[in-house]
Amino acid sequence: MKKIQVGIIGGAGYTGGETIRLLLNHPQAELVFVHSRSNAGNPLHTSHPDLMGDTSLTFTDSINQNVDVIFLCLGHGESKKFLTENSINASVKIIDLSQDFRLGEQVEGREFVYGLPEVNREAIKNASNIANPGCFATAIQLGLAPLAKVGWLGDVYTTGITGSTGAGQKLQDTTHFTWRANNISAYKTLTHQHIKEITKTIEQLQSGYAKSINFIPWRGDFTRGIYVSSCITVKPSLVEVEKLYHDFYEGHPFTILSHDMIDLKQVVNTNKALVALEKQGDKLVVHSAIDNLLKGASGQAVQNMNLMFGLEETAGLKLKSIVF
Repeated sequence: MKKIQVGIIGGAGYTGGETIRLLLNHPQAELVFVHSRSNAGNPLHTSHPDLMGDTSLTFTDSINQNVDVIFLCLGHGESKKFLTENSINASVKIIDLSQDFRLGEQVEGREFVYGLPEVNREAIKNASNIANPGCFATAIQLGLAPLAKVGWLGDVYTTGITGSTGAGQKLQDTTHFTWRANNISAYKTLTHQHIKEITKTIEQLQSGYAKSINFIPWRGDFTRGIYVSSCITVKPSLVEVEKLYHDFYEGHPFTILSHDMIDLKQVVNTNKALVALEKQGDKLVVHSAIDNLLKGASGQAVQNMNLMFGLEETAGLKLKSIVF
């Protein structure tokens, strides 16, 4: 079987590096080029030291259109600009990891399917362009989707904590080690940009949803991973809710319902999403955990590629967590 020919635009950042790592080890994909204007001519390992010895590829400032799919690992606002300024053959599929097309935006005649496989798997299989979900959005939606599917979702109160890689590779005051170490802080309280895409998915699953998603994100003292706890008022028993989640995620290889409490270390370096439920009276708490760079970004993007090209959904993504 001919391997999928792949290009990456914006390969010098965290998501670019993780996408490179996954594709170099993917059994049915061949990485053809990695684009980065600022690093053109440099070996990939100059930006991603973990790739030393894995590839002889260098960054390029040219675009090879003789590929099947291009991953856009660009900053928010940059993907739309790139597709406007560069004429990419219509036959080349696009998987965008920015937030530019998650709410149904279009560019140059390209329409994007929201790439959350646990909700939109069939649409993804037939898509030419994918808007990869946000990291917090993925974790929160996977905790809420089963409830929305049966119309049980009301107001949501959710808190999530993310590692420093969620802020990108560019150094900022809030990602500097001396500030981040031994520290936790809230940011974008009730205004985080992912709320809009979460609400859009909930409305897709639960027609007429008119409640609110109240989200408080935290910055954590660790490098990667997201842990979310969402509180919802739900009348059915915990046994009934657990069955709902089990049935909803049956057949989805990466989202797993745990009957024990979950830990962040169980998902770091994997494409897994772990979900655990607790209930007191009519208050249900849904805990969900993902790796923000994998299931929250590059891993989910490769999962979408697998679905788009008719491959096994787990191809290239059977990764073990780094527990110790």
